[in-house]
Amino acid sequence: MGAGVAGAIKRAGGQEVEDEAVKKGPIPIGEAVATGAGRLKARYVIHAAAMGQDLRTDEAKIRAATSNSLRRADELGLKSVAFPALGTGVGGFPLAKAAQIMIAVVREHLAGPTSLEEVVFALRGADAYAAFAQELRAGESS
Repeated sequence: MGAGVAGAIKRAGGQEVEDEAVKKGPIPIGEAVATGAGRLKARYVIHAAAMGQDLRTDEAKIRAATSNSLRRADELGLKSVAFPALGTGVGGFPLAKAAQIMIAVVREHLAGPTSLEEVVFALRGADAYAAFAQELRAGESS
């Protein structure tokens, strides 16, 4: 938990978040595990493995990491969950494609039985916002 979103979570949530994550890992690529949130204003952090040690990702990894994160949220009975744009930072995956994949997985999940009432995309930068907003608008018109 040093770079990107993971590093930001560690800095804001505290060492206890990383310590608990390390105890529960390593996890297979595409999987997700929940820990306490430390000092964050949340009950849990769901850690998703969207890329491997090679720092590369692809559509299947992002799809699985998103889906398994949603499953963990349901297992915890959560009403809301927030996602970064998985794989687009260190992983270098294209924002528009990540938005397409993640939004499709979220829509599929919300169409079935779920405890979730709200899914937030916590994005950084105008490019990320534009990619996800465009994909959300495209889905509303289809």
